[in-house]
Amino acid sequence: MMYRPGSLNRREFITLSAAGFAGFISVSARAEESDFRPKDADLIVFNAKVYTVDARVPRAEAFAVKNGRFIAVGTSPEIKGLAGKRTQTYDAKGMTVVPGFIDTHNHGRGEGLLYDVLVGNPYDVEFVTIDSIVEKLQARARTLPPGTWVEGYFHDDTKVKDKRPLNVHDLDKVSTEHPVAVHHRGGHTAFYNSKAFQMAGVTKNTPNPFGGTFDKDDKGELNGRVTDLAMASINKAGLQQSFDPTEKNRRVLEGVAFISQKFVQYGLTSVHHNEPGVLTAMQEQRANGKLLHRVSYEPTGELLEAMIANGIESGFGDEFIALGATAEHTVDGSFSERTMAISTPYKDITPPYQGNLTETQDDLNAWTERVHRAGIRVNCHANGDVAIDRVLTAYERALKLYPRADCRPKITHCSLLNDSLIARMKAIDAVPAEFSTYAYYNADKFHFYGEELMKHMSPYRSLIDAGVTPAAGSDFSPGPFSPLMAIQGMVTRTGWNGETWGANQRITVEEAIRVNTINGAYNSREEKIKGSITAGKVADFVVLADDPHIVAHEKIKDIKVVQTVVSGKTVYRA
Repeated sequence: MMYRPGSLNRREFITLSAAGFAGFISVSARAEESDFRPKDADLIVFNAKVYTVDARVPRAEAFAVKNGRFIAVGTSPEIKGLAGKRTQTYDAKGMTVVPGFIDTHNHGRGEGLLYDVLVGNPYDVEFVTIDSIVEKLQARARTLPPGTWVEGYFHDDTKVKDKRPLNVHDLDKVSTEHPVAVHHRGGHTAFYNSKAFQMAGVTKNTPNPFGGTFDKDDKGELNGRVTDLAMASINKAGLQQSFDPTEKNRRVLEGVAFISQKFVQYGLTSVHHNEPGVLTAMQEQRANGKLLHRVSYEPTGELLEAMIANGIESGFGDEFIALGATAEHTVDGSFSERTMAISTPYKDITPPYQGNLTETQDDLNAWTERVHRAGIRVNCHANGDVAIDRVLTAYERALKLYPRADCRPKITHCSLLNDSLIARMKAIDAVPAEFSTYAYYNADKFHFYGEELMKHMSPYRSLIDAGVTPAAGSDFSPGPFSPLMAIQGMVTRTGWNGETWGANQRITVEEAIRVNTINGAYNSREEKIKGSITAGKVADFVVLADDPHIVAHEKIKDIKVVQTVVSGKTVYRA
């Protein structure tokens, strides 16, 4: 079948614990013993506009790096005095330098980017035609035997030139012998052909399951769109393309290297990976020198179970790869696909619809308590206010039953909030990984909610003012992962189409940079080692051709990333 990386089994995890994680500990120990005396620096950057994101020294002209860490920050003359015979110097010529950007929620499956049929643009706004989607899938169908899935990825329903939804009849043109699926980049809906429904035994009379829907047209016929948990009924049908173990491993390794190159190209130096089954490949590519960014790896499935069984807590690892909070435990549907669970009905939908809850409160409470007791940071996917209320109820209950200090329970997306929910988040120091690029990329979807709801959607201003620490979580593939696109959207709340929604939630450029740097470090409890240009922290930084504080706000996303540096080593150069 088509390879989809799965979680490690128990034997693999125990082997990895004894070998790979032992390496994490030794590397970390060596770093602590390194000589950080401020002389004979390895690298000096001078003549720069340095925004440190450190309140004690917010601006500087230069800094020095030794053994992969910042050792001094100050003026160009001061820092040049730390140069020795072997010091590398870099004249920034007035360019802007900021800490390395951090993405706190990413499904960075590089294997899919390399080998899947991509029917939309993963990285930017691009409109496509339904004919182009059909043609790409027809080409793949010709390479596969009948009965085997033909699948397309990165579909965006509001980025279609035809100005109408994809439907079952379109996909029947791809093949009548293959089950066909087009997956929305948001991950909570897919579109299927008649063969897929037939093989799954789903008809127009099949009732909707808990947490999902089989959508219908005006005549009551299946229109091809399926949401959330209902997709499982379809996906189990048909055959998947299969590969031998050697080919599977090669694809995963190549995918890890590919996505890492993409991340650093956009200035990302740390990423929270919500992608099962690639931890071993990440370690191998790290040894090969092809893992260029730091990883907070979010466990699920068998890996999470192995952690619980073996007493492995969040934070295990080193400064380059560590186990973070859990992978997102899904409680409701999607913001971009309009299936998240909200307290008021969606606009213009008949009969009234308020989204999909995908787990009961009792099951959520039990899962949260079990993971929290094991010393593993909980992390739930909750978009709508109804779902966020349930998640906070589960978190509050677990903390009361088993108090722990500095847990920072994570809420992924945390989209639609009100003052009461924000106050509850502040009380337990919940850390939201908010959608980062949506304000720019998905502005064409906000009319489905209307201005009143959008005043409370991805509410960076309200969260910051309340003392909560929001971080940037692109949710790639659902959203592009460009930090500069994210900063522009946070500052303007204006989309690619010129529409502005929820302008009351705008934040400043300085705040937006913090959201994408130090707040990301706080999200994984790593703010003491990264997230700002501070002596003693890891030397991760980005050189920008222009200053986001000065360029027109609507041009921030177009600023060129000149150089990305991790541990004082250049991993990307334009």
